[in-house]
Amino acid sequence: MALLQISEPGQATAPHQHRLAAGIDLGTTNSLVATVRSSLPTVLADKNGEVILPSVVRYDENGVSSVGREARELAASDPFNTISSVKRLIGLSAEDIAASASGMMFRFEQTDSSVPRLLTSAGAKTAIEVSAEILKELNHRAQQSLGGELTGVVITVPAYFDDTQRQATKDAAQLAGLNVFRLVNEPTAAAIAYGLDQQEQDTTIAVYDLGGGTFDISILRLERGVFEVLSTAGDTALGGDDMDQAIVDWMLESSNLSVDQDAGLQRYLLDNARQAKHVLSDAPVAEISLSRGDFDWSGSLSKETFENLLEPIIAKTLASCRRALRDAKLDKKSIENVVMVGGSTRIPIVRRKISEFFAREVLTDIDPDQVVAIGAAVQADILAGNKPDSDMLLLDVVPLSLGIETMGGLTEHIIPRNTTIPVARAQEFTTYKDGQSAMALHVVQGERDLVQDCRSLGRFELRGIPPMVAGQARIVVTFQVDADGLLTVSATEQTSGVAAEVHIKPSYGLSDNEIEKMIVDSMENAETDVRTRMLQEQRVEADRTIVALDAAMQRDADEFLNNEEKDTILKARANVLSTRESDDSEAIKQSLHALEAVSEIYVSRRMNASVGATMRGKKLSNYDKQDTAS
Repeated sequence: MALLQISEPGQATAPHQHRLAAGIDLGTTNSLVATVRSSLPTVLADKNGEVILPSVVRYDENGVSSVGREARELAASDPFNTISSVKRLIGLSAEDIAASASGMMFRFEQTDSSVPRLLTSAGAKTAIEVSAEILKELNHRAQQSLGGELTGVVITVPAYFDDTQRQATKDAAQLAGLNVFRLVNEPTAAAIAYGLDQQEQDTTIAVYDLGGGTFDISILRLERGVFEVLSTAGDTALGGDDMDQAIVDWMLESSNLSVDQDAGLQRYLLDNARQAKHVLSDAPVAEISLSRGDFDWSGSLSKETFENLLEPIIAKTLASCRRALRDAKLDKKSIENVVMVGGSTRIPIVRRKISEFFAREVLTDIDPDQVVAIGAAVQADILAGNKPDSDMLLLDVVPLSLGIETMGGLTEHIIPRNTTIPVARAQEFTTYKDGQSAMALHVVQGERDLVQDCRSLGRFELRGIPPMVAGQARIVVTFQVDADGLLTVSATEQTSGVAAEVHIKPSYGLSDNEIEKMIVDSMENAETDVRTRMLQEQRVEADRTIVALDAAMQRDADEFLNNEEKDTILKARANVLSTRESDDSEAIKQSLHALEAVSEIYVSRRMNASVGATMRGKKLSNYDKQDTAS
């Protein structure tokens, strides 16, 4: 009897059947949808022939008023009901947004919820709901162009999106009625669009992705049909929006005027700044004329001044490039291709600086606005089952280390950053106190040794642990990161089999520069962290020793110790408690050694008594017979 092969859902299709699938680039400034037609990837246009959909949503009292270009044109006249750059809000708390969201004028609902909600005429809206409206518009465009419903989509996300932001993107897609085949990192999609996955020889690629609101640099290696991300770095809040704001700041400085918290005027200035930026991509000077209310000013922005304004922004991206190379353990000469992605890479100085940094011409053949959507479309076509012979495999990485809090507020890293995903790692832990029947688990993300310096992802509890002596229980904690970069953490007590797990969906994510700051801080504070970790570990050991000693002495100190011996041990105990409060890990260690030394006679007597009690009334010959039988 022949064995039948069963394919995964969506992976096999009849020869005559072509499933409709699309790739979506959900961008900060602009979004696009693309598909594969007659083996060629194509970006889909709306009824007016426009392929780019501005990522802007406008609300009125009846709900969504408009999405895209029309909404963007009304932003200055209705700033609080017109939401743009919403991608920067996904995964952030209201405090994070207030501290870092340059150029974005929003009003937030004042609630105790950690999920920020934007106040509009249609009610309070989350970033997920706004993103869903953009995805609905792209889905509608695809269905109109293709003449049917989509089987599924591949949505691209910045390589540096954390677990919260990825989950929020999937939630937005679900709200928009889309079936997500997979989330793919934008740099990987760009490399696919250039067909670099089709090269016969192994190659190493750098993808420089500078969009409207996010930046990331990824180092990829293609080896025997496998796309592997070696490293990634970047900033979840750096891009064209910051360039526009730099021009607005220059306008205000040149005019000696102020926006005075006028949201409409701020939007008006940003619109004009964006137009000037586009002009300066080709022309040596941009003439700016502003007239709105009391704000009346005109001036000329030269390309030289414009490039000087951009220098600090480009410098930040180059710092990330250096870090990505260092993490991949490569030098610039190892990079064979540099792919430019994102509308902001159209700017000549950006291309020039990156070309100089890598000492080679950069790839700009495909429209940088479209390249990510095209790559996503190619991957969606494969996952829909339209290319069953494709052997392309994508392997992305974890951008920041994942771990768990241990005693003393220490972080135990279980999955290091830049680990290839999907991945599963397990580690064994134990209880701290005698009879402990529950354990609280705190999942964190970051590079530092102290939990307080990392980011909290979620908490859950494992209950029903059988009462045992401290340290006897064996709890296996497993971290699983799927192909979309989403995390599941589970814990199982080995003797009883009791288990608990959590799908990490925290209510807010990292602030704008937190990921980059985490990594930089981990490098700058490496020596301090080592010392701090040693100190905390010694303090935990001191606490454990004191708890065990106190429990023992409470039971039988009077039975095994005379008053002089008891006083000696208590003095050593007091010394441990005293040094434990100091910042000298070596002093704590020495005090513990001293306590152990004076307690040896007590430990010995207790052990002898325990062995004697076990053997009382039994003959040694009985044990000999048992040994022989075994």
